[in-house]
Amino acid sequence: MTTPVGDLAYLARHADMPALVRQLRGLGGCTTPIRLDGHRTEHTLDTTTGEIGPVVHHLDSAELPAGNLLVRCNNRRATRCASCAETYRRDTYQLITAGLRGGKGTPEAVATHPRVFATFTAPSFGPVHNRPTTGPCRCGTHHEPDAPELGTPRDPTTYDYEAAVLWNAHASKIWARFSIYLRREVAKRAGLTQRAFRDHARVSFAKVAEYQKRGAIHFHAVIRIDGPDGGTTPPPAWATAELLADAIHAAGKAAEVPGPVLNGRAHTFAFGRQLDTRTIRSADFDGPTELTDRAVAAYIAKYATKGAETATGTLDRPIKFLAELAHLRISDHARELIRTAWRLGARRDLEDLRLRAWAHMLGFRGHFSTKTRRYSTTLGALRDARTQWRRLQAAIARDDQAPEPTDDETILVLAHWTFAGTGLTRGEEWLAAAFTPDNTEGETTHAR
Repeated sequence: MTTPVGDLAYLARHADMPALVRQLRGLGGCTTPIRLDGHRTEHTLDTTTGEIGPVVHHLDSAELPAGNLLVRCNNRRATRCASCAETYRRDTYQLITAGLRGGKGTPEAVATHPRVFATFTAPSFGPVHNRPTTGPCRCGTHHEPDAPELGTPRDPTTYDYEAAVLWNAHASKIWARFSIYLRREVAKRAGLTQRAFRDHARVSFAKVAEYQKRGAIHFHAVIRIDGPDGGTTPPPAWATAELLADAIHAAGKAAEVPGPVLNGRAHTFAFGRQLDTRTIRSADFDGPTELTDRAVAAYIAKYATKGAETATGTLDRPIKFLAELAHLRISDHARELIRTAWRLGARRDLEDLRLRAWAHMLGFRGHFSTKTRRYSTTLGALRDARTQWRRLQAAIARDDQAPEPTDDETILVLAHWTFAGTGLTRGEEWLAAAFTPDNTEGETTHAR
C-alpha cells in the first residue's frame, strides 16, 4: 500500500498537477466519485440533410489527469458523502421553496394558496424511552437530549418488533391511500363529487420521510390547494387552510392498508394518533407561533439527507449475511430490528416486501423525497440546470473556440462509457481535501 506522500510523488511525475487539481475541484468535494473509462465526441449535425459535420469537442478518459472521467456519486446520505448530501439538501430546499413562494418555473401566486405543513407518525409498538415536554420519562429518568437510550424500548421483550418492521414496509402504501382519501375529503367539504372536484381544484404536495429514534418512519409534508390546472390557476373561494387541515385529519384517520396474516395474527397498518397540522403563512412573521414558508423548507430539506443510520444508529448500506451484525457497532435496538426484517424476509408470502434487501433500512424501501407533478420544479430539472452551467464553465475554462451551431444545425453527441471503479487514490484524496473549498456550510436562501 502506497503512502499519500508516495502517491503524490507518483502523480507529480506522471500527471499534469494543475489539470489534476482542476479535475478534482470539479467534483465539488465528492469523496467517493464514480470512475469511468471511455470517450465523448460532439459533432455538428445538419438537421435538413442529416450530414455530420466537424468535431466540436472530444473528450477521452485516457487523456484526463486522473486517467478516468470522475463523476460525482450523488449519494443523498450524509454518512456516505457529505458534499453530495449537501447538494441534495439544497436542491430539496429549492424544490420545497419553489412550491411555497414561486420560482423555478412555478408562479409566485402559489404563496397565496392555502398551504398546510403536516406530520404523520407511526403507531405505538411498545413504550420507549423519551423526553416529554413536562416531567421525566415514564421510566422515572430525565434523559439528556443525546442519551443513547432514547427511542429504545423500556421492555425489549414485549416490544412488537415484527409490527414495527412491517409498518415501515407498508408506510409508502399508507401514504398512497391517504393521498386518495385526501382528495375525497376536500371534495366532500366543498360539496363536490370526486369527478367534479377535478374541474374546480387540485391538491398538490411534497413530502420527505424521516426516521424517529425508535426506528419508525414518519412523514413531513407540505400540502397545497390550487386551481384545476395546478399552481398556475387560483384556488376556488371555498378553499381555505382550515378546510384543508380538517380534510387532512379525516383522511389520515381513514387511511388503512391490510397487511399479512402471521401466526394467526392479522396485521392492519395506519398512521399513528399523533397527526399534526399547521398552517403555513405567506410571509416571514416575527411571532414565535407563526410557521413561515422558509422555516418549512429548511426543516424538510434537513431530513432529506438523513436515513435510519442517523436517527436509530443502524446501517447506511445493505448487508449480505446476517452474521455481519456480530462485527458491527450498532445499538441493540437497531440490531433486533434488522434481525426481524431478515427473518421475515425469508418468508415466501412476504417476498414482495424484499425485507432482506432493505433490512438495513428497517424494512422501509420507499423514496425519501416525493412530490406531485404540479407542486413545483423537479430534482432532475435542478440537476440538469447545474450540469449545463458546469459544461458552460468548462468550455470557458478551456477557451473553447469551436464554432456555434447555426439555425440549421444541432449537436450530435457520441459517447461510450464503462465503469472503472469508485473513489479516489490516497494522493487524490489529499489533493481534493487541500484544494476544494468547504461548501457544506451555510444555508441556501435564494429560491429563484
